[in-house]
Amino acid sequence: MAYREVSMVSVREILRLWVRGHPVREIGRLTGTDRKTVTRYVEAARGAGLSQGSFEAAITDELLGCVVEAVRPARTFGRGAAWGRLEGERNWLEKQIEAGLRLTKVHELLARRGIAVPYRTLHRYCATELGYGRRRATVPIADCEPGSELQIDFGRLGLVPDPPSGKRRVCHALIFTAVYSRHLFVYPTHSQGLEALIEGCERAWAHFGGVFAVLIPDNLKAIVSEADAVQPKLSDAFTEYAQSRGFEIDPARIGTPTDKARVERSVSYVRDSFFAGETFADVADAQARAAVWCSERAGLRVHGTTQRRPREVFEAEERPRLLPAPAEPYDLPLYASCKVHRDHHIQVAYALYSVPGALIGRVVEVRADSRLVRISYQGRLVKVHPRVPRGRWSTDAADLPSEKSIYALRDIDRLRSTAAAHGEAIGVYAARLLDGPLPWTRMRRVYRLLGLVRRFGAARVETACAQALALDVVDVTRIARMLDHALETSAPGAARPESNVVQLRFARDPSEFRSRQRQDPHDD
Repeated sequence: MAYREVSMVSVREILRLWVRGHPVREIGRLTGTDRKTVTRYVEAARGAGLSQGSFEAAITDELLGCVVEAVRPARTFGRGAAWGRLEGERNWLEKQIEAGLRLTKVHELLARRGIAVPYRTLHRYCATELGYGRRRATVPIADCEPGSELQIDFGRLGLVPDPPSGKRRVCHALIFTAVYSRHLFVYPTHSQGLEALIEGCERAWAHFGGVFAVLIPDNLKAIVSEADAVQPKLSDAFTEYAQSRGFEIDPARIGTPTDKARVERSVSYVRDSFFAGETFADVADAQARAAVWCSERAGLRVHGTTQRRPREVFEAEERPRLLPAPAEPYDLPLYASCKVHRDHHIQVAYALYSVPGALIGRVVEVRADSRLVRISYQGRLVKVHPRVPRGRWSTDAADLPSEKSIYALRDIDRLRSTAAAHGEAIGVYAARLLDGPLPWTRMRRVYRLLGLVRRFGAARVETACAQALALDVVDVTRIARMLDHALETSAPGAARPESNVVQLRFARDPSEFRSRQRQDPHDD
């Protein structure tokens, strides 16, 4: 038979019934104690001076102490000899438990060591003295001030239809729990990314009518880029969102759900009360019904811990202390790290943006919202572009080499002004070369003209262009030929100078090609 501790109250009740004249067998039945145990306590009481028929007032605490000491002198604290033998093996038992041995194996090893104790005694000793099988003790955390803290977490709900894909997809619930009032907001979503997270926060601020001072999230990748118990590294995107809304971020530690116990307790409640047994058309339907459920069902229930209705507590004590709700929707930016390519551009969201040429081959940081694209390198802002649609580009001529920017941007006006800077006739001639319905298709002719300027000098090209314009000859190849043969100084229509005539090696006198008429002999 297993050992059962007889409490002091039971001992007093045994003696009280005995003093009243009840027999031993009946006392055992009334107190649920073996009659042999009753007999031992009665005999000890007689030895201490108590007699049957005495007053109940004679059963004092001092008398009870003497009776218990007489019945179990070696077990004053309710421990037997087996417990004492286990106490002598305490260090050995600690090592076996730390090594991960099962308690049945430890019981077997103890028997080999010559220590035979009941398994139940071994289990009670290890559980009581060594903490075997027990979870670490916890303490409840005091509630914060009203409106101070909001805990958030994702919880898996189940499958919800997704009409665009024609399939059922896993739906998660982004749950917001006010620490003080336990008021809830639930945002069902298929995604756990940054966009869904911020959209859920925006819906939560609208539901609560304000912003809480501190947000306590899990270690979501969208919020925490590098987890740490003391100094976690937050993502730039969510940090900027927190700055725009005025709240602080205090992430929970990894593997420590007690840091956000309020929202952890809400996950199973949301899954069982809101989602289980319901049918939703799509995630938008789930979101609309979740908002109603939070206000009417979850908000008006009597909370098991606070014994108050969360919505009523929130309306009375928390809402007046919240930060103002956002007046405008949040412009969610895009963050990216891009490499500057050889064409002086980076690609952001399938659009191209120019970067100064000194950064070719470097990796730059990009922040792009709906209006502007900001490009930084090593913490320094190097370029700002207006946001352009997908497939388009934004190029600043200053980012390109001067000799290539005109052609790359098809800047006809700048090309004309560049040519005119070398001379008036050159400028007019360049304008004549570009004259046409598609001037950018003629840009290479002007570039050849500018090449002649670099080769022969602006003065000679200016003279050649003036002569060509006088003859209404618009052909850059003719200009090149004139410069090659130094004909730019000759008057129009004048014969070539003798010095410029090339003497051919096998040339013959023209008279040799004259034909003489043959005379007919009959004419004589």
